[in-house]
Parts: sequence; structure tokens; C-alpha cells
Amino acid sequence: MTEPTHFTAGNTPDAPRSDLPDLLQALAADLREVGYTLEGVADLLGDPAYAALSRDQLIPALIATEAAAAGEPRTAALAAVVRFWLLAVPQETAVLDGALPRTRAEGLVALGLAKAAGTEVAAEADLRPYGWDSGDGGAEIWVASDLAAHQRPGVLRHDHVLGIGQASTTLVQSTIRRPAGRALDLGTGCGIQTFHLLQHSGHVTATDISERALAFTRFNLLLNARALDIDPARPDERVSLRLGSLLEPVAGEAFDLVVSNPPFVITPRTAGEAPADQFTYRDGGLPGDDIVATLIRSLPDVLAPGGTAQLLGNWEIPAGSDWDERPQSWAGPATDAWFIQREQVGPEQYAETWLQDASESRDRRHYQEAYAAYLADFASRNVAGIGFGMIFLRRPAGARRIHRFEEITYPIEQPVGPHLGAAVERADWLADHDVSAAHLLVAEDVTEERHQRPGAEHPGVILLRQGAGLRRTNLLSTELAGFVSACDGDLTAGQIIGALEALLGGTEEFDGDAFRAGLLTEVTNLVRDGFLLPADKD
Repeated sequence: MTEPTHFTAGNTPDAPRSDLPDLLQALAADLREVGYTLEGVADLLGDPAYAALSRDQLIPALIATEAAAAGEPRTAALAAVVRFWLLAVPQETAVLDGALPRTRAEGLVALGLAKAAGTEVAAEADLRPYGWDSGDGGAEIWVASDLAAHQRPGVLRHDHVLGIGQASTTLVQSTIRRPAGRALDLGTGCGIQTFHLLQHSGHVTATDISERALAFTRFNLLLNARALDIDPARPDERVSLRLGSLLEPVAGEAFDLVVSNPPFVITPRTAGEAPADQFTYRDGGLPGDDIVATLIRSLPDVLAPGGTAQLLGNWEIPAGSDWDERPQSWAGPATDAWFIQREQVGPEQYAETWLQDASESRDRRHYQEAYAAYLADFASRNVAGIGFGMIFLRRPAGARRIHRFEEITYPIEQPVGPHLGAAVERADWLADHDVSAAHLLVAEDVTEERHQRPGAEHPGVILLRQGAGLRRTNLLSTELAGFVSACDGDLTAGQIIGALEALLGGTEEFDGDAFRAGLLTEVTNLVRDGFLLPADKD
């Protein structure tokens, strides 16, 4: 086994420098003092402009900051910082010197965050406030990444380091947060998942195929060392940065938790292409959905017993096939697997999305050729749709307990991670207990709806709805509705089923065994989905 390539460089070409500790401390102090925080930026811009900025629309924020720049000195200083980084508007050197007096414009240039051009300074990277409150801990930090498509002209560089995007926040919100001794952030990018993992993990290993990505992550870790509980003189005590592809940098190691927002975008392969031709932040260099398939098959090898992995992914859906046919083939028989498909699009929409993502639509000829290449690539494999969703894997200590493949395309509660964790706990409870002997309660977020035709004696439709988590809806039979109404924790499930059998049975055609077995299966499903909870759960 080859030794992993540890990344410790603090001065990587075309990336922020992390080997200037005094300047990093000065910058953090300046950013705090000027009020460059989530709350500070929101208050400066106002709700409409702040919301527009989250959609990558800069004009409302430009208008708001132009007015703020003429205000009192502290407000004007914050406006200059916002315009410089979030809006990518060059600023006069003297203005930045006043807004960030410890760092000054020359310090930003030395750190690789800016470039001097005459009397002005232009941003070379995006640096924005980011924060979270998990209830039992949180942090407010600043995150550096490459300037995004809406902040710069032309096509993105192929080694572009992505900032805080919808996919990364989706993974943050869906990750089950529990104490972990060793955690792995596979494909760290600018480090978003690592920052969250540090809140509940003893040590985090972060990997990437891009040296620039690891350089951005190292910069972000050391800029925010205090908030992330890292000793800047000994960062390796809490974080190890590894250079390499997929699981190669951690071969032979075991982790309690793995999270990954991998380069899962399905991209047409071309003859003779080199890694430099690929957008490393989204393209893993493999054909079709092989990058996700490879991870699903290989991740259990780096999980400790009971260890879990959570990731995002795309999968191809061949014409005439169910969406889960391919994902089911990837999940090994000894691995717990739960796929939730959140979206499905056709080849045309998929091509449009990712060509727009890298600003490839700005060159009409290139756009047409690239679009045609996407369609030809999908047609070569008879692909009719592409799915996107969340994936949970676990290396169980015993037999497999979870094997779920479901589609949920409506809005769900965020963060959904705690609810996914509770669902995993319920699956384990079901595997270890006899439901018929359990005392059950209706979950607090569950409501019942009844619909009937005017004048009808009985409802034609009875629904249970969840107000939290995955917000499922369950259609109830009359007997199942009767069962749920009796779940107050006093009687066992078996006793309630017996009472319903006595009430509804009594005819020659009534099959008591089938009734009990069918109703117990339905009750088990309600427990699995969180509509009913064990009152005596241990």
C-alpha cells in the first residue's frame, strides 16, 4: 500500500496563501470589526437585495451598496467590502485600506485574494460569510472559493474551486450529525463539509483530486481556526488533507462517517481528453454515472463496523426502466442502503443545466457542439432520464436492516438530517423488536384528514400526514385508521389488532390470520415511516 499524499503546502499557484499566519489573523480581525457577517450583510442590503443575491442576481445589491457607500464611515466600509468580494467590483486601494486597516490592500494581494491594477484592487477570489446553528453548537466563519460565473466573464477555469452551492448545502442539511471519532470528507472542494464535520468529529480527513481545492480548504481552515477549534500551529491534530482520486488517499483506513458531494455530473467523454480538459469540481472523468456507481460499491470498504456514508449523486435511467433499477444493482447485499430520488430530468434539460453552470453558453458555437455531444452520449446508452438524490449507506454490524429506494420530489423539512437519523433508529428498533408486543403512540407532527362525498355515511378517503421531516402522506384503510385512533400507549399493538378482529370479524368469509398479518404489516410500515412511535422504546 502506497503512503497517502498529505497536502501541507501553504503557497499553491493561483490559490489563497495559508502560510502567512499574521496576515490571516489580521484579516479575521478586520472582517469581524467591519461587520462582514451574515447578519451584517443582510442588514446592509435589506431583505429584497439579500434574497436576490442568494439567486446570484447582483443588481439589487449593487444599488443598495452604492447608496450605503455614501453613508457614515462604518456603513461605507462594510459596503466596500461587500462590493469587493460578493459583487466583484474593484475598489480603490485607499478605500480598502480604510475598511480593512490591519490587512490593507497590500495584505490582500500578498494572501492571493486580490490583484492590484493601478489605483484599484480587484478580487481574485470570493470570500463570504457563512454560518450555522445546529442547536447544540454552531459557528460563523468566512469561506474563500473561486469567483463564480455571475461574478466574472468567460467560461470557468477547468480547475475551478466551487463555493457554497445548493448541492453542498443539501448535503449539509441531510447529514446525520452524531459524534464520530474519524470522519472523511471525500472531494472536499473549498471545505464546506469539513467545517461541519469538525463540530462533531474528533478528526477529519479531507481529500480532493485538485491541489487548488485543498489549498482553498487549508486557507479556510486557518482563517477560521478559532471558530473551528483548530490550533493553527498544529492543524493536523484535527484535520488531514490528502491529495488523490476517490478512495485512493485513504486505502486501508476505516471511518465512522463519510460524507461526499462527489464530481457526479455525467459528462460526455471525448477521445484523447486530458484531466486538464475536465471541470474537476463536477466531472470525475468516468463515463456515464460510473463515478457514483464506483463509490456505492467501494465506500463500505472504508467504513468501520456500524459506520455510515452520506452522499449526493446522479444516475442514468434507461428507457423502459424504473429509476431505481441501476442504483439497486450497485448496493451490495451486506450494505444498508437508502436512496431518495429528489428530481428527474430529461437529457435536454440536463445538458442545459450543466452547460449554463460553467458559462459555456456564452460561446454560441461551442454551446451547440457541447449540447449535441451531451445528447449523443445519452443516446448511446439509451438514457431517457437522469435522477438526482440523496444516498445513505451503512456497514451494519450484523445483517442488513435498511434497503429503501423511494422518490420524494415535494418540499421536505430542512435540515432533514435529524429525521433521517430517527428513521435509521426506527429501522434498527424494528429489527430487534416484536411490533405486536409494543405500545405505540401517534407522533406529535401527525394529523389526520377525512374526505367524503356530501351525504355519504362514511369517509371515502382517510389520510395521515406528517408535518415534519420527509412529510409523508399515508392512505389508510378503515381498519388501519381504527388502529391509529387507538394508539395512546395503553394497549399493545397485538391487543388493538385483536380488538379490531373481534369487531370486524365474525363472518364465514373473514380470514382472521390474513387480517392480523396484513394489519401488522401496515402498522410496521407506519412505525418505519415515523407516523407511530414506540412508547416503550429502549
